[in-house]
Amino acid sequence: MKDESTFYHQPVLLNECIEQLNIKPDGVYLDATYGGGGHSKEILKRLNEHGTLIVFDQDDDAKRNIPDDKRILFVPENFRYASRFVRLYKLPSLDGVLADLGVSSYQFDTPDRGFSTRFDALLDMRMDQRNPLSAMNVLNEYKEPQLKQIFEQYGEVTNAKNVARSIAEARMAKRLTTINELKQTLAKCIYGNENKYFAQIFQAIRIEVNDELNALMEFLETITLSMSENARICMITFHSLEDRIVKQWMKNETFQNEPDFFTKQTKKKNLKIITKRPILPSEEEIKK
Repeated sequence: MKDESTFYHQPVLLNECIEQLNIKPDGVYLDATYGGGGHSKEILKRLNEHGTLIVFDQDDDAKRNIPDDKRILFVPENFRYASRFVRLYKLPSLDGVLADLGVSSYQFDTPDRGFSTRFDALLDMRMDQRNPLSAMNVLNEYKEPQLKQIFEQYGEVTNAKNVARSIAEARMAKRLTTINELKQTLAKCIYGNENKYFAQIFQAIRIEVNDELNALMEFLETITLSMSENARICMITFHSLEDRIVKQWMKNETFQNEPDFFTKQTKKKNLKIITKRPILPSEEEIKK
């Protein structure tokens, strides 16, 4: 019989994250993106009966992976609200935080979720099915300049203007509802490798639907306030947009490009980077 959590998502950088979290047996830890629970499972192994693990996942399908364990507290919400729930449940300061950003392999491999270019399905892409905004709404209701901005900023699509124009023209004749309809609409826009091109297109739409980058920034700005003095935070990023946001916060603890003089003089740094450069997966893991 399949291990459901392994089927849901193979945890990446598992050993590296567990090592860097430096887990205390009676500590309080947070897994911000529970998914299949692979990372959480390893954290729980290292906690004693007095340890606590609070986990977040806005995807309803993640609930089925929660073990029957009194040490774990599951919150079915976006991780942007993590610090609020830490306060709500009156938990002590966190000793460690882990977040594996982006989409899980389970979400990519489930056709009707609409995340993957490999299947034809309705244009959905919602991580939280309670979210009223879907990919279909974005593609059919956003104005052409808005679409151009999304593909430019979130997908780093070279010919974003042409993409937005093609979508705007196509939807005048018929509402775009499926993945194949979108791909056919953009067939003449493909620039370079087709798979990579559509991956960028889908990434841009998905980020907009789920407000991913704003959620990440809100999480980083608030969660450090709930952490103890010697707590560790591990962030797993997948693409350059996430990576830049995390690096900027870890280095400056602000998202302002140029902090004013007063802020520079008075703000005390709370974070200390403990790895000189980002930890990358091993060659063996990349092959997998």
